[in-house]
Amino acid sequence: QVQLVESGGGLVPPGGSLRLSCTGSGFSPDFGYYVIGWFRQAPGKEREGISYIGSSDGITFYADSVKGRFTISRDNAKNTVYLQMDSLQPEDTAVYYCAANFDYKDDEFQPLSEYEYNYWGQGAQVTVSS
Repeated sequence: QVQLVESGGGLVPPGGSLRLSCTGSGFSPDFGYYVIGWFRQAPGKEREGISYIGSSDGITFYADSVKGRFTISRDNAKNTVYLQMDSLQPEDTAVYYCAANFDYKDDEFQPLSEYEYNYWGQGAQVTVSS
């Protein structure tokens, strides 16, 4: 059974940092064959794709809203993808989700579209407030 678990959320003051982790289990083939996206949903707003990392090519994408402040990385040996979030602001407050899909090497793949992903974690709350 495929499972994704986010961790590392919490309360942080404006300007602070958090690192979210997304750990996968039950993937076949291995976790390393899957692309991972990070999404977030603030109260009353639609889910937003914010970051993506490829399976093995190191390719990353960021939404303009987080570019330059967030960094995505992965450690396939630990079945884990990280999202380092710096210079956090109140508008970053949301539930953060990671999602996975097998890397079909599809040129039409939209990395920040939620419709491209089959597997989702349960979400982690991030609150930025003084």
